[in-house]
Formats: sequence, C-alpha cells, structure tokens
Amino acid sequence: MPTTTVHPDNAAQAEFWAGAGGLRWSERQDYHDQVLRPVTDRLLKAAGARRSERVIDVGCGGGAMTVEIAAQVAPEGEALGLDISDVLLSLARRRAPAGLPVRFEHADATVHELPPAGADLIVSRFGVMFFADPACAFMNLRRGLRPRGRLAFACWREAKLNAFMVLPLRAALKHAPPLPETGPEDPGPFSFADDARVRRVLAAAGYALVDVAPHDIELDVAHGQGLDAAVAAAMSVGPTSRMLADQSEAVRAAAAADIRAALAPYARGQSVPLKGAIWIVTATNPMA
Repeated sequence: MPTTTVHPDNAAQAEFWAGAGGLRWSERQDYHDQVLRPVTDRLLKAAGARRSERVIDVGCGGGAMTVEIAAQVAPEGEALGLDISDVLLSLARRRAPAGLPVRFEHADATVHELPPAGADLIVSRFGVMFFADPACAFMNLRRGLRPRGRLAFACWREAKLNAFMVLPLRAALKHAPPLPETGPEDPGPFSFADDARVRRVLAAAGYALVDVAPHDIELDVAHGQGLDAAVAAAMSVGPTSRMLADQSEAVRAAAAADIRAALAPYARGQSVPLKGAIWIVTATNPMA
C-alpha cells in the first residue's frame, strides 16, 4: 500500500495502482502514450499551458504529458505530476529529462494539500474518473488554483461509443465471467460519461465557465505494429485485462483468438484504427 495519505473511499484504487494495475500499465507505458496521442494533442490544445505558468497534472501516470507541459512552461514555470501509484511515479522520475522544471509527488488528489492558489492550470488525461467523491476532489484541487486559474481534462464518453474498449471485452466475455456490475456514477473509466454529471460535479466544487465538448477520435490500438500487438494491448490493461487476469492459460489463449478475430476486420495494414469518444472539459476558478 502507498505511504501517502489516501481518502478512505479511494483505498481500493490506491491498492490496485500500487500493485498489479500499476505494474501492467508501467510495462506498456510508452505504447499506451502513443496510442492515446490523439487525446493528448486535443487536451494540450484546450489547456493552453503558457510559459512561466505553474501546472498540476492529476493522475500523471508515467509522466509523459507532464514532461510535455514542463517544456511548454519552461524555464520559469513548473509542471507537477500527481499520482496515486508510486510504481508509475518511479517510471515518471526515471524518464523525465534533466533540466526541465518538472517534479512528481505521490498523492491522492482528493486530500493532498496543495499550496493555496499556487497553480495557474490543472490538467488531467483520464485521471479524474476514479475519485469516490469527485466533488470533494475537485474542490480540493480548486484550492490549489489561483483566481481565474484554469482546469482542463479528458474523460471517456459512453462505453458504446468506444469500440477500442468494447470490441475486445465482448470477445472475452465468451470465455470469462463478466466484471462485477457497477453503477453509472461509480468510480471507473465511464463515470463521467454523462456530461450533465460532469457539469453538476464541477458546479458543486465551485468552478465556473464549465464547457464539456465532445470529441470523436480514432485510436490505432496496434500503434502500427500489427494485429497481434493490438490483441496484446487489449489483454494487458483495461477491463478486458481485469476480466482475464485470473483465468487459465488455455482460457486466455482462446480469448486472445476471439479478440483477434473481432479486431481483424478493422486492420489497415499494420494499424488497427478504432473509434473512441471523449469529453474535453474546461472550467475556471472564480474564487476572488
């Protein structure tokens, strides 16, 4: 378990990312950063980090986006990456280039004490949908934003619009029991799929000028490395990975074959482009 202070209701997430979840993601961090490049590009454009600004990246993972932001705000600014996974933060620190104004802290953003009004911008790529009490977390983060400071994050829209997750999962369901059912607002990748909920949470946390913009994207889940790479990616992280984690090698092999068959019609040479759907959310801190 991590040594940092964790909100009690986030303990399960902390344990997952300190263990198997963090390890699996760290092993393929570069791969997934490249697959998610279309998301990162749109988020960074919406965030608009500027030279000399102080920026916090929530759920920074292996730190690739944090490093990009540090380059945008250098030399006078700073990028701070927060994550609940010490496994991923260790990777982030190893990969961060020397000389950039970037640092990383092991923290649960729901309760972590940030310097009051110390940041110009808070960003997150898929790091905010797992809070047990999102309004509390966003309120805590807002305390770290200067007046008129900005918030920008990416989150997934409805599962049915995200073929890159749904297609492998449906194939795997032929071979393994489904994951425990969760409610639409329970912590998880699709907890912010409802834009009305996003607006409600941010309003409760005190943000203003909230904008929730839909973006349709295409993700090459093979990253130009062929169909087998796409199958390996589906089975390494995400819901399909969790569903198959405790299954026998025979079951996993059978599931892999069906996942391959499900993805094959979408292959274009060495790429496997699949549809994805996200919200890019922006807001400001009106606190005077």
